Amino acid sequence: MTSTTLDGFDYRRIRGEGSAALNVAIGGDGHPIVLLHGFPQTHLMWRHVARTLAEQYLVIVPDLRGYGASDKPDAQSPDTYSKRTMARDIVNVARAIGAERFSVVGHDRGALVGVRAALDHPETITHLGILDVLPTMDTWDVLHGVDAAVAWHLYLMAQPKGLPERMIEAVADDFFSSFLDAWDSDGATFPPHIRQHYIDSCARSVASIVADYRASAGIDLEMDRADRKAGAQLAMPVAVLSQDWGSQLGFDAQALWQQWAPGATYQPTEAGHFMAEQRPDEVAAFIQELVRRNS
Repeated sequence: MTSTTLDGFDYRRIRGEGSAALNVAIGGDGHPIVLLHGFPQTHLMWRHVARTLAEQYLVIVPDLRGYGASDKPDAQSPDTYSKRTMARDIVNVARAIGAERFSVVGHDRGALVGVRAALDHPETITHLGILDVLPTMDTWDVLHGVDAAVAWHLYLMAQPKGLPERMIEAVADDFFSSFLDAWDSDGATFPPHIRQHYIDSCARSVASIVADYRASAGIDLEMDRADRKAGAQLAMPVAVLSQDWGSQLGFDAQALWQQWAPGATYQPTEAGHFMAEQRPDEVAAFIQELVRRNS
């Protein structure tokens, strides 16, 4: 298999927020579940999980704004790639398909979009699944000293517009492949054509990817702090699946998420960061269990 599409899924370009159109794969029937990918990937990271879920559910799998085959609008303002804007993309896409209420499961960057969607649209998001990421404001708070080296790319892409983009574009293939290699715990997660697809897609998306990350050091952080000050919490069923790397760095990831969602469940996994591709059966079962929970 050398395809870079999801077998058995239909593809549409659907307008999100503003004029940005997203590349969206759609398959199955039933309760809608939106799957949001992480970095440095595209919607194809869900290729195994999505097929399993489509046996029971309507599965909606977009490339996030700025990634893959979705539009990559120029970052005219910090809000262009804020998680609030990206969350509106997802809500608009789902509604265009006929899903007024739906579950969201996100990995890494996609999970941050999912969290913002759940905070801003609690009447729309029925369940929230989070794979291997921390809340935005807590990420910056818990990384200190040499421990912050694990997240060096966050600091690079937080810098003012211009230099980070030029630096990354100069060695784009090496930059993006370094994360695929460093975070691949078993070294055999990606078939060659999938690995190359990720690298090529990201290399074409440097400015928008940097804008996404820069937003998380600015406007996204401001939104999270405002919500925390206002006491905002997530009341829908929330579940977290994580490597539990927080315990290695001296903090309690479960407690951090429960500040946002007191009823959140937390499940550690022995899989690496790319768990949906390494252990798709475990991830599919995690999602199925979440969606079965009552609001």
